[in-house]
Amino acid sequence: MQKVYSKIESIVGNVITVRAKGVRNSELAIVTTGTDQSYANVIKLDNDLVSLQVFSGAQGISTGDQVRFLGVPMRVSYTENLLGRVFDGTGTPRDNGPSLTDNMIDIGGPAVNPAKRIIPRNMIRTGIPMIDVFNTLVESQKLPIFSVSGEPYNQLLARIAMQAEVDLIVLGGMGLKFDDYLFFKDTLEASGAMSRTIMFIHTASDPTVECMLVPDMALAVAERFALDGKKVLVLLTDMTNFADAMKEMAITMDQVPSNRGYPGDLYSSLAARYEKAVDFEGAGSVTILAVTTMPGDDVTHPVPDNTGYITEGQYYLKGGRIEPFGSLSRLKQQVNKDTRDDHRALMDGMIKLYASYKESVEKKSMGFMMTEWDDKLLKYGRLFETKLMDLSVNIPLEQALDLGWEILSQCFEPNETGLKSDLILSRWPKKLND
Repeated sequence: MQKVYSKIESIVGNVITVRAKGVRNSELAIVTTGTDQSYANVIKLDNDLVSLQVFSGAQGISTGDQVRFLGVPMRVSYTENLLGRVFDGTGTPRDNGPSLTDNMIDIGGPAVNPAKRIIPRNMIRTGIPMIDVFNTLVESQKLPIFSVSGEPYNQLLARIAMQAEVDLIVLGGMGLKFDDYLFFKDTLEASGAMSRTIMFIHTASDPTVECMLVPDMALAVAERFALDGKKVLVLLTDMTNFADAMKEMAITMDQVPSNRGYPGDLYSSLAARYEKAVDFEGAGSVTILAVTTMPGDDVTHPVPDNTGYITEGQYYLKGGRIEPFGSLSRLKQQVNKDTRDDHRALMDGMIKLYASYKESVEKKSMGFMMTEWDDKLLKYGRLFETKLMDLSVNIPLEQALDLGWEILSQCFEPNETGLKSDLILSRWPKKLND
């Protein structure tokens, strides 16, 4: 039953307070000011004192305005009509299309019972060699992309959205600049990937509370599609903006701050979203890739620091490339043993040689005498960075592995690679004069 109250006790920023009974946390309410209405979300309960975050802001609200509690949490429509559409953090269309009110589902529910999960066992192909070959993305995995401002992380997500071999893409944008939002929209439309994509977008000018709703909206929809047998990839950018929204709301609510002003429940709030990644037996799956920007390139910042304890590895984006050192997919061993017989050995061998290349670069910069081996490593490193590390490279896994062998053959003799002789015999490229 809907409850209506006509007295607002206090207004602080975008948070209003009323005295009410029988109200639940995260419950929706409508605040009526004259002829205008705005949704609000219950964010704090203190006995009968209820604090609500007003989505459109508290400007124009007076203490005599009406607050009507709806008795339900925030909901989103679940239907095939979501495909190709763009919504804001409240589920309201951004694309001038019709509102969807069919088959409404609650957002922000609990994660799947761990006992019902199955061991991840399927690779998600992206066409990006630094992912497919060296840090394979696995179905139902949760991975952050650690980056700094200025890196092309949104471009990387758009590439993955276009190329990933999945049934459905759910893109959640938090605190996006408007041109970043348009970039995603235009890129996906031009590539034809928009037809399998659902977008929930919060821009920097939108209310803060909507930023916190975006991951829950995206993941609620993704989970339902997964239960219907779809392989869903959820792309989130940027989880640091999500954490900053939490921080802003916590300050408004006079919560005691924790590390660097973030609320004490930062870890559990991040974990509640990441743990939505799941592979259902006999159904589909939810895989999560989430950008986490690191202020000042500081991996000890609370957001990336807490994220590292939750997720199954990370991708480091630096200098416009996915760095092989520091990047890790802890579940890759579940799948790269079954892709091709040379995958694991070639991956390990090429990374070892690339590490030696880095040492030769440092040696050269310090003015040491370079050996013939150093010259080979320098040639190898340049080819590796150009043909495999560059994010513009778009080739299937098998072609990327063949290219790896080709690069090795251009720089080294077979016995210099450290790879097993049986693999060399079967995979080493044959030269034209052989």
